[in-house]
Amino acid sequence: MADPRSISIDAFDYPLPDERIATHPTAERHASKLLVYRSGTLSDHTFAHLGEQLPDGTLLVLNETRVLPVRLFFQKATGGVVEIFLLEPSEAGAVEQTLDAREACQWNCLVRGLKKWKQGPVHMHVEVEGSTVRVEATQVARRDDDLQIAFSWEGGHPWSSLIEAAGRMPLPPYIHREATEEDAERYQPVFSRVQGSVAAPTASLHFDDTVFAGLTARGVTQTEVVLHVGAGTFKPVSAPHIGDHAMHREYLEVSRTSLETMAAALGGPVIPVGTTALRTIESLYWLGVMALESGLEDLPHLPQWFPYQERECPSTADALGALMTHLDRTGADRLRAYTGLMIAPGYQFRVAAGLITNFHQPKSTLLLLVSALIGDDWQRVYTHAMESDYRFLSYGDGSLLLP
Repeated sequence: MADPRSISIDAFDYPLPDERIATHPTAERHASKLLVYRSGTLSDHTFAHLGEQLPDGTLLVLNETRVLPVRLFFQKATGGVVEIFLLEPSEAGAVEQTLDAREACQWNCLVRGLKKWKQGPVHMHVEVEGSTVRVEATQVARRDDDLQIAFSWEGGHPWSSLIEAAGRMPLPPYIHREATEEDAERYQPVFSRVQGSVAAPTASLHFDDTVFAGLTARGVTQTEVVLHVGAGTFKPVSAPHIGDHAMHREYLEVSRTSLETMAAALGGPVIPVGTTALRTIESLYWLGVMALESGLEDLPHLPQWFPYQERECPSTADALGALMTHLDRTGADRLRAYTGLMIAPGYQFRVAAGLITNFHQPKSTLLLLVSALIGDDWQRVYTHAMESDYRFLSYGDGSLLLP
């Protein structure tokens, strides 16, 4: 596998006028446009007809993560407002437990107005289940890029219910407006189930009953994974070469049933819905390699450049089999891990045979991933999308990429 660390990010720039960035969703999810790239050929469709465009025997992999309304607004004793953006629980891998906390929890956060929040707690009042709950937030420790904050409250309400009542949806920074009630529904996949993301897996936003009916009619099967999308997904590559870019890590969970389904489907096309699902299933292969080479810890972390090291690589079936053996040995029914995987040109795909995805920002790690899949043809795809009035980024249209 070629090492991509010397690649210049400037090679992945393209002009993106503000008017091409979608700031609102389409009236119907399935009405979004779908650009199909099939072995170099381009064609235009809508998501209502996705099923007709997928290869026979396709297994779709869906990311079931659910976006949390993580923008919280607290008051200082002097009356000023501090915005706290929840990133992830401070305790690694404890998303579910932290959301169910009943009196206190700690999160790693971004803070707007931090310079004016010198010390002492800030507070907010939340109306939940007919009562008013006072929540206090206190700084615990400053980290490299964020702040560890302790939250406390009384009344026995789960933390998830408090942030659902008080929080705002975290629309991407390039959507220059406040979130509305429409966003609470539309910036959320219809099949989302497991709370934990701070950004939507946007390719999933096009799916609704119409799309699923078309998939069923075509005999397309599905399985599910969970990868909680972090704010790092919007982090631009600021270094001139991608080897100097620190890839964000994200938490994933995959059930034994889904591992078995993917292992059984390896003879046919496995196509993830979104870059997050792709990053998950490719990470599974490398976690399997780690299991074969040295065993896995309770909550393993896949480093971003691990796949590019010289080694004899096992088959995908053997790697997935190693993960199932690990689950058998530990008595667990789900694999839990962190991934920092960087997928860039030169990467050899081990599980994914294609990708359903939106159109991504210039100079982004997501555009590097697309190029890893279809090579320099990403420029043809994006030029066609621009010339054919496709809408870009999170609320924009999508593509089906079949190399």
